[in-house]
Amino acid sequence: MLDKVIVGSEEWCSFPALGIPTIKARVDSGAKTSALHATNITPFEKDGENWIRFDINPIQNNLKAVIHCEAVLVDKRVVKSSSGYREQRYVIKTTLEIGGSLWEIEVTLTNRDSMGFRMLLGREAMSGRILVDPEQKYLLGQPTNEKIKEYYYAEDTGKKGLRIGLLASNPELYSNKRIMEAGEMRGHEMHFLNLKYCYMKLDADTPEIHYRGGRVLNDFDAVIPRIRPSMTYYGCALTRQFEALKVFALNNSAAISQSRDKLFSLQLLLNNGVDIPTTGFANSPLDTNDLIKMVGGSPLIVKLLEGTQGKGVVLAETKKAAESVINAFKSLNANILVQEFIKEANGKDLRLFVVDGKVVAAMQREALPGEFRANIHLGGTASVVKVTPEEKRIAIKAAKAMNLKVAGVDIIRSSKGPLLLEVNSSPGLEGIEGATHKDIAGEMIKAIEKNFKWK
Repeated sequence: MLDKVIVGSEEWCSFPALGIPTIKARVDSGAKTSALHATNITPFEKDGENWIRFDINPIQNNLKAVIHCEAVLVDKRVVKSSSGYREQRYVIKTTLEIGGSLWEIEVTLTNRDSMGFRMLLGREAMSGRILVDPEQKYLLGQPTNEKIKEYYYAEDTGKKGLRIGLLASNPELYSNKRIMEAGEMRGHEMHFLNLKYCYMKLDADTPEIHYRGGRVLNDFDAVIPRIRPSMTYYGCALTRQFEALKVFALNNSAAISQSRDKLFSLQLLLNNGVDIPTTGFANSPLDTNDLIKMVGGSPLIVKLLEGTQGKGVVLAETKKAAESVINAFKSLNANILVQEFIKEANGKDLRLFVVDGKVVAAMQREALPGEFRANIHLGGTASVVKVTPEEKRIAIKAAKAMNLKVAGVDIIRSSKGPLLLEVNSSPGLEGIEGATHKDIAGEMIKAIEKNFKWK
């Protein structure tokens, strides 16, 4: 009994292994589980083990003081909060220091912004070690304001990295993981921002972007939008809101919007002197015959304007097939492009990756036998290729015409010379980094640094 620490209903404690020097806890024997405030919770793998990375603002109502923590993940558990809300939480094991005593406790991670305390100490963590005197507070003492300032407000003489948000949908995607990694490697503070968890306040004086749980996202230096096609409208609206807050967007909302409109982007490219395969577009099925003739007859390609990653792209080998496909799409009121088929390309195309006006990598994509679409998502293979100065020039010109800082430019080699197929504003990194062994994610971070003249 004598060994037990006597505590009040509120006490200051610390978590040395997490790098948290002091934090105020609510001591609650009515709660079974202990909980720690956490945001930007991201699971990852380290030495074959599951780990968790999270941020904590240890001082209530102060978003400036941030500690980045990492811990081994021990469990995932459904926890019922005091308000009766059930939530699945990650569980970590870490050392608690309170009143000069240290022992290991299990802690669940959750956003406690709406609570009065960043830490809740539950009875499982106290069992056999603590006696509670509910009438008292801070029996173990309190840090002075000077001490708290020293811990959390000390001027950092070292160079601070930029605060960069990756605006995307899936943190497990290769491209997104690599961008987060590349930013951290270069000393920046990286945050994965799930598009679906963001919402915005439109206001002339105080426009804001909020994140699920009520966190305000107005303090970013830059965002990297990686918007999937199904989220184009909302993703561009969010990017526009960040731009209104004077946050630098690696690809801006207007550039992303126009790159997603296949017809508009082809018109833009032609106006900028970039050659494309002969393409037709019509509203009525009555013009099908002339449309087929216009692009040099069959075989021809029919493309859904809303398609992506090779979906909604059909090769019609005969005039009859072309008529059937075009009329079928038209009967569904789908917008389609009809394009000449470049037979001599032999199911191959080039993907040139442009970052900040330079071609940083290039690969050749080759379709599976019997397939004409070379997209990696459809089983196409990637290999290193030497591109010509002309092909580089087209790729750079295309990215510039679309006003994209980051672009995946697809080019096809024809008997007329290189022709541009399309420009992608969120190009995948896996195929091209795998084929070329180049750090393209790093190049994207460098483009942000260049904008801020950050050395």
